[in-house]
Amino acid sequence: MAKILVCDNVALMRMQIKDMLTKAGHQIIGEASNGSEVVEKYKELKPDLITLEIGMPEMDGYQTIQELKSVNPEVKVLVCSATRDQDVVIKSFMAGAKDFIVKPLKIDRLTQSIYNTLDKTLA
Repeated sequence: MAKILVCDNVALMRMQIKDMLTKAGHQIIGEASNGSEVVEKYKELKPDLITLEIGMPEMDGYQTIQELKSVNPEVKVLVCSATRDQDVVIKSFMAGAKDFIVKPLKIDRLTQSIYNTLDKTLA
């Protein structure tokens, strides 16, 4: 399964995402609470995938994705956001996100999105 870095500015949401992903068999190798932190942890930990909230302090999700892409153009980012705003979704993909899912998260949708982001299919 995937090595994942979880980034959300809300500690409870990070805990919920980590719990779901762990139950699905993924390895959580780190977590971050803002964009600057996730970029530094990405460089250090080299995860297979990053889950990322768009609305964060210091550096928003769009800026974070662009910064991550400058470090590694092949970075795999899955946006997990509470917004359903179509402009936010489009802007996320334009920044370089591989997939976008809306909170509250459901385990089956999250699992499928992980596989989509990693360009795999469920067996």
